Amino acid sequence: MKYRMDQQSGNRLSALGFGCMRFPRGLNVKIDMDKTEKLILSAIERGVNYFDTAYLYPGSEEAVGAALSKNGARGKIFLATKLPHHRCKNRDDFERYFLEQLARLRTDYIDYYLIHNISDAEVWGALADMGIGDWIAEKKASGQIRRIGFSFHGSADGFLETLAAYPWDFCQIQYNYMDENYQAGRSGLKAAAKMGLPVIIMEPLLGGKLANGLPKKAVAAFRNENAERSPAAWALRWLWNQPEVTVVLSGMSSMDQLDDNIRAAESAEPNTLTEREASAYATAVGEIAKAYKIPCTGCNYCMPCPKGVNIPGCFAAYNASYAAGFVTGLQLYITSTGRNRSDRDHGGGNCVKCLKCERNCPQRIAISKRLEDVGRRMEPFWFDTAMKIGRKIGI
Repeated sequence: MKYRMDQQSGNRLSALGFGCMRFPRGLNVKIDMDKTEKLILSAIERGVNYFDTAYLYPGSEEAVGAALSKNGARGKIFLATKLPHHRCKNRDDFERYFLEQLARLRTDYIDYYLIHNISDAEVWGALADMGIGDWIAEKKASGQIRRIGFSFHGSADGFLETLAAYPWDFCQIQYNYMDENYQAGRSGLKAAAKMGLPVIIMEPLLGGKLANGLPKKAVAAFRNENAERSPAAWALRWLWNQPEVTVVLSGMSSMDQLDDNIRAAESAEPNTLTEREASAYATAVGEIAKAYKIPCTGCNYCMPCPKGVNIPGCFAAYNASYAAGFVTGLQLYITSTGRNRSDRDHGGGNCVKCLKCERNCPQRIAISKRLEDVGRRMEPFWFDTAMKIGRKIGI
């Protein structure tokens, strides 16, 4: 495992961090603790020492806390989690959620604490008016919070304003070879690093899209240059090539994914990309841009929909219909929305445009409008008739 320094604290952080939003789950949707515990322990044994969870990741904090406590592993890692500030109405709420998080995580301190999903300095200003600055100071003085930062989903200008609004210890941004100039982007990465802040990277695989289901020409471009390296490893290598990147979070949900990421991390050195490799990325970016029409990462912040629409499933199927072919996309749409079952319809046609999802979407997707696009493509004029026939004959 390669490590990169948090220059402010002196902490030596693993180049690969464990993103804890996508733990394996069973048929009952609950986290599979046996598989999750094995993943966490294997990652620690192989050098991963930065684990990132959040209050809003269903069951994640409890799972991390249980695994670390059971195996006496808390002191072996740097633990990061996030305050759900959108739910906070006053200073007392900061304390209430924080204490609940400590209980969930079975710890008495957090190494890297983030204000979750800041979109601009105005959001931070509202929290400052509630007294969050004094609250943070108290927590840092007591040792309950070691480092304070924020995760960001907004514009490049908003990121720079947020950086300047408070003496942060670190920050976390969405960044990958498809999002080089999206949200904080490369300019934000360099600005934060210039200030001496460790930069933690989320969504390095764009919700898995840069690991699975790439257009054939994109896969070929990578394979022609290095047939042994997986698409996921290519995506991680692009990030680690940049010295300003401190930790890259990967939401690993299987041992195969962990193994692949660990192998990639073993060569996580900056400034090592060749011209031929850079050309392969350029080809892949062009092909992916043609295929993925909706920039959904599958984070599920839009869920649950009050009307039961499987929003991430609809968007994943729509994108797949362009990237992997209409039939593949249609199959994914049917299975993810239950449109082949009269008693389980989670398709986009149920949307009533309440816009709750759009207020929560970090990517600022016009979800209700894009669901209309999904419907036009994935439910053509013959779709309902086909589904009725399929149900009748038991398909």
